[in-house]
Amino acid sequence: MARRLLGRVIIAGLVGLLGFGVWFALQMYPLGASHKSVLVVVHYGDSMTTIVGTLHREGVLASPTAFEIDLAIFGSPSVRAGDYELPQGDSFSALRSVLAAGPNSVVLSVRPGLTLHELAVTLSQDEGSVYADGFLRAACQAASASQYAPVRSLEGLVGPGEYVIAPHETPAQLLAAMQEGFAREAASVGLNASTRRNGLDAYQLLVGASIVEKEGYYVKNMPDVARVILNRLSRGTPLQMDSTILYALQRDGGRVTPSMLATTSPYNSYLNAGLTPTPICVVSTDALRAMLNPPPGPWLYFVLVSKDGTMAFAATFAEQLANERLAAARGVA
Repeated sequence: MARRLLGRVIIAGLVGLLGFGVWFALQMYPLGASHKSVLVVVHYGDSMTTIVGTLHREGVLASPTAFEIDLAIFGSPSVRAGDYELPQGDSFSALRSVLAAGPNSVVLSVRPGLTLHELAVTLSQDEGSVYADGFLRAACQAASASQYAPVRSLEGLVGPGEYVIAPHETPAQLLAAMQEGFAREAASVGLNASTRRNGLDAYQLLVGASIVEKEGYYVKNMPDVARVILNRLSRGTPLQMDSTILYALQRDGGRVTPSMLATTSPYNSYLNAGLTPTPICVVSTDALRAMLNPPPGPWLYFVLVSKDGTMAFAATFAEQLANERLAAARGVA
């Protein structure tokens, strides 16, 4: 009787061990996995337990417990902080190899207000100067095919957002994704290549929106800044926007000096009437909406009058001077 009971226990143990082995093998080498790639961010100081939890949440691992057992058996890699593009449902051995090799992706953050030059500088730091130069060349080559205007570059025609640069992704492929991002953004506000508003075609509206982006900065200012631009255009008055000169000088922000005002450039909106030849930055949907649907108003001038970003708008130069005195009194100017 005792032998029979012992035999049953042994058989049950063997069956359980076999079941565990089958389960563990299926976790190590998943069947029917999608292998869809996802981005996983490992932060500085993350423990392996935290990393495993992130991998599970992102669908890279079906069972964090099984992977922890695998790590205990085969060793845990030293995982550096960074961005990893990982396939969902890959084998444990392949996953360990990718993690051990270090970050394999770069995320390019394209914020409204940035220029192609500034994006290229970031790419040079992350991907190298050859990649950055290729990005700028691709922008020039793709410009002639743009449905908005055949210009020298795609300034303003790339959408804001986070772009994952996967291993072996070319500059042209990255740029194509950014163009698709702009197309989605434009469609969301009702802008297309045939749009016309306030006497401006679609490309001119985009140029105006880029100036609104840089000059208004805060969303609350953008509609009225758009109205100032349109009012000045309708009068044939130079826009006199500092951001256009800073763009010509490849600078971002800062005070414009008298010598800068004399800069010979088609982007100098003090010396030249009308809009700049191209947009001067990546635009937000807020800036696009402001240019497409500006409020009525007589304003021709504006100035920052509060450190919280509030601007004052004026219809006459005398009103503008009063607003400038207010700004100076508040320590803003």
